[in-house]
Amino acid sequence: MTATTASADARAPRLLVVRNDKLGDFMLAWPALAALKKAKPAPHVSVLVPAYTAPMARLCPWIDDVFIDPGEQAPKDAQRALLATLRQGGFTAMLTLYSTTRIGWLGLRSGIPLRMAPATKWAQLFYNRRVTQRRSRSAKPEYIYNLELAEAMIQALGLSSGQPSQQHPVPPYWPLAPQQRDAQRSALGQALGLDDTRPWVFLHPGSGGSAVNLTPEAYAGLAQGIDRRLAESGERPPHWILTAGPGEEAVAEALVKTLDEAGLSAYRQPACAGLADFARSLAAADAFIAGSTGPLHVAGCLNLITVGFYPSHRSATPLRWQTCNDADRRLAFHPPTDAAHQDMSAIDLEAAAAATAARLRKVNHHRSTA
Repeated sequence: MTATTASADARAPRLLVVRNDKLGDFMLAWPALAALKKAKPAPHVSVLVPAYTAPMARLCPWIDDVFIDPGEQAPKDAQRALLATLRQGGFTAMLTLYSTTRIGWLGLRSGIPLRMAPATKWAQLFYNRRVTQRRSRSAKPEYIYNLELAEAMIQALGLSSGQPSQQHPVPPYWPLAPQQRDAQRSALGQALGLDDTRPWVFLHPGSGGSAVNLTPEAYAGLAQGIDRRLAESGERPPHWILTAGPGEEAVAEALVKTLDEAGLSAYRQPACAGLADFARSLAAADAFIAGSTGPLHVAGCLNLITVGFYPSHRSATPLRWQTCNDADRRLAFHPPTDAAHQDMSAIDLEAAAAATAARLRKVNHHRSTA
C-alpha cells in the first residue's frame, strides 16, 4: 500500500476502486475517480491496481491510497496477503470498473458491505449492486461507462455529486499546474535544443502489444504530409519528438533517422526514469500522435491535442476508446467501412495530415498572439 492524500471528513465513506488491467484502461478511469473525489463529503478513495500502473495511480490527484494486485498468477501467500489487507481496510464500498471472477470473489471474501460492478459475466454474482451497461455494444466511450458507474456509486452511498445536475467533471483529468508544464518544456527544450516558437509534436509509433497500429513507414508519411501542409501555408513546421515503450526503442530510433533524412526536425525523446517520469514528460508536448495505446490516454488526461489511429472492430472503435480530453482537442482515424477492420493501411493519411496540420496552425496562432 502507498498513502497519498487523506480525506479530512471522518464521515466520508472508504471506497475501494478496482481497475487492474492495462495503462490505457486505467487512464480512462480518471474521470470516474475525479467524479468520486468531487462528491460531498469526499470519500477516501483507494485503488487496487497492478504494479505496472501503480506509478500512475500515485500521481493521480483523485486517489488517496494505492494497493497492489499481485495478479491471478501470483503465489497463494501473496493472494492471502492481499485478502488480509483488504479485510483490514475498513472499506464502506467497492467499485469494480471491470470485473473478473477472481476480483468478485476477493471482494466478497473481504467483507466489504457494498460491492458494485457492471452486470456482465459470471463475476456479477459476487456483487450486491449491479449496473447494466452492455459495453460490448461500444455505444459510448469507455470513460463515460466508468463515469456512469461512479455516479451510481455516489447515489448508492447517499452522497452529493458536487456537480450541477447531469454534468460530469471536465478535462483536464490530470490537472498539472502551469509551473509543472513549464518545467517539463524547459527541460526538454534545453536537452534537445528545441525552438519554443515551433509546435512540439510527440509521436509514439509503438503499440505496447495491445492494439494494431500504423507502420513506421505510414507514420513517416504522415509526418511529412503535416510538415508539407504547414510549409505551404507559411507556417513553421513542428519539432518531432519520438517516444517509445520498453522494447520499442529501435523502432523510434529508426523513425527519427527516416524523418531526419527527409528534412524534418526529428529527435529521440531523452531517456525517462520509469513510467511516472515518462508520463510527466508528455506535458511538454503540444500534440501527441499514437495508436490506441496507454500513452495516448495519458496525453488525453493531460488535455493535450491527441491524434489517434484505431481499428474499426466494435470492441476497439474510436468511440469506445475515445481519449478523455476536450472534444476540440481530439482527432481520431480508422479504416473505412468497406475495408477490413484491422487494415490500418486503408486509413486516409492525407486527411489525417490535413486535419492535424489545421490543429497545429491553431497552436502557432496562439503562440504568435500570446
